[in-house]
Amino acid sequence: MAKDPRVCRLEELDGPKSKQELDEMKMPYEDYCRAAFAPGGEFSRPLSLKGIRWLSTTMYIFTPHSVSNLAELGAEVIKVEMPRMGDPMRHCAPFNETYLYPLHDTRPMTGTGMGYLNANPNEYHISMDYHLDEMKEAFYRLVKMSDGLTECYRPGTFDRWKQSYRYLIEMNPRFIYVWGGGFGYGPKVFGGSYDILGQAHAGLASVTGMHEFMGGHCTKHSNWCIDWYSGTQITFGILAAIHWRRKTGLGTMIEFSQVQAATRCLGYAAPLYGRFGIVRQRWGNWDTQLCVHGIILAGKSDYPDAINPQDRLDARYVMVSAFNDPDFKELCEVIKKPDLYSRYQKHKDRVEGEAQVEIYAALEEWAKDKSRADVVRILQGAGLLAEPVMNDREVYECDHYRLRGTIRWQDDPIFGDVLAMGSYGAGLMSKTPRRLYWIWRPVGADNVKIYHELLGYPTAKIEEWYSKAMI
Repeated sequence: MAKDPRVCRLEELDGPKSKQELDEMKMPYEDYCRAAFAPGGEFSRPLSLKGIRWLSTTMYIFTPHSVSNLAELGAEVIKVEMPRMGDPMRHCAPFNETYLYPLHDTRPMTGTGMGYLNANPNEYHISMDYHLDEMKEAFYRLVKMSDGLTECYRPGTFDRWKQSYRYLIEMNPRFIYVWGGGFGYGPKVFGGSYDILGQAHAGLASVTGMHEFMGGHCTKHSNWCIDWYSGTQITFGILAAIHWRRKTGLGTMIEFSQVQAATRCLGYAAPLYGRFGIVRQRWGNWDTQLCVHGIILAGKSDYPDAINPQDRLDARYVMVSAFNDPDFKELCEVIKKPDLYSRYQKHKDRVEGEAQVEIYAALEEWAKDKSRADVVRILQGAGLLAEPVMNDREVYECDHYRLRGTIRWQDDPIFGDVLAMGSYGAGLMSKTPRRLYWIWRPVGADNVKIYHELLGYPTAKIEEWYSKAMI
């Protein structure tokens, strides 16, 4: 009888092939992970996407991020920007207050803002006005030498310039073409999108923030979460298309709507409406399906004398989870509210909206004379799950993130020390880890490398293009 391939016995597995493997097998799991994922060891290991070349004709965040994921995994990515101006995201900085490095030698009083960070690491930066006829040949030559392209222009724009999928696939049948934009084909085909529009038009902002009876309003997430989320979703599609091409030898087109992507974050909202006609409401820092499982406000800050207002005023929030019946009982004993437990002993009772209003109000009443640290210490001491809501400084100083290398100082070859977190916060890989070479580069920094060294154009031609602002 043939052996069932689903059955695997430990004693039938091959043993260690070296002393190193034997030592690894004897290691406690914690030590094994520390050795396998040790920060700083990334650069001595293979690159999973080495050999892939990708063109990024993108701007802002979500489409650039979709390609930077490839660059962090070892692909050679060529970022194409408009001459002199660059990616519009370069002009974005928190409150327009911070700029790094002059934007371009023709614009000495401007620079690249902090908002550009993290979306374009490890990429080579060239400039090209690629809708000009004079630059078509260079663009097409890059296409023939590349595996794919991501663009984010309004639908049909690249088609008018004769550089859309149906043109490029004839030049390179293995080419993978990604369009990432606002709405995609349909009645709103020409509608552009930004993160806030994605959050709003997809219904996501309608379930974010406190309910009206609590004095709240629908809320835009302050970070560009749909930009980052959408970019990651595109990366999944690209990797699947590369796998498909390995099997068939053929390229494909990916059409990605940022607005559509945001609907995926709504969870049970659509099924709830479809089944019962109920429109999901926003419920702030509380969970609509678990109770207690939310964020409460303590009365005192952990840093009452701090100069930074985010420390002095906002270090008061605590995440608390005690939704299992025994945990909720323990929580009620801690806050000295046994009557609360007697009324809501079962989870199905306390998860109701009216019950949650009463329960969370009681928790905040108990916490009003305590600091955030006091609340965490007392609840953890009772065996309950509680953690402080940390700010950026506290995350930076957290030993856990430091040990894992989630946040680290990057010695950027142009800009020097830069505190980086995006690349290494995307999951650890033992054999082919992500790595960060540089955070970004100036506009046109790699024009000579790509046009001369890769495509073979003489330097005189590159200087001519530059003088005419074609690159």
